[in-house]
Amino acid sequence: MKRHAAREKAFQLLFQLDMNPSTSNESISEQLLGEEKDEFLRSLVEGVVTNQKEVDHTIATHLEKWTIQRLASVERTILRIATFEITYLEDVPTNVSINEAIELAHMYGDEKSGKFINGVLSKIISK
Repeated sequence: MKRHAAREKAFQLLFQLDMNPSTSNESISEQLLGEEKDEFLRSLVEGVVTNQKEVDHTIATHLEKWTIQRLASVERTILRIATFEITYLEDVPTNVSINEAIELAHMYGDEKSGKFINGVLSKIISK
């Protein structure tokens, strides 16, 4: 699976988890097993879930006049994935993480999502 497709699948799984927190980790693991044992996909999903408090804190400190809870689930999930990549994955260039996040925002968000995602991530990388 290409990394773009892995990010999109990770978004779908993490969005599902965000919308329905009672989704068990076993359910997510089962869905991951069906994905050809893609290590990048697994690292994104498990990394965001494992490090969610730290990732959310990083996002929250770079939001202006917003809280992470007030963000739409689409934007929150995309920001979590990109922030995890930027913070924890050294083999992914920062600009690639940002561009992929903007692409996901254009696919799943509204017309303002891409610009919003870009603004928050730009603040995170300029820290």
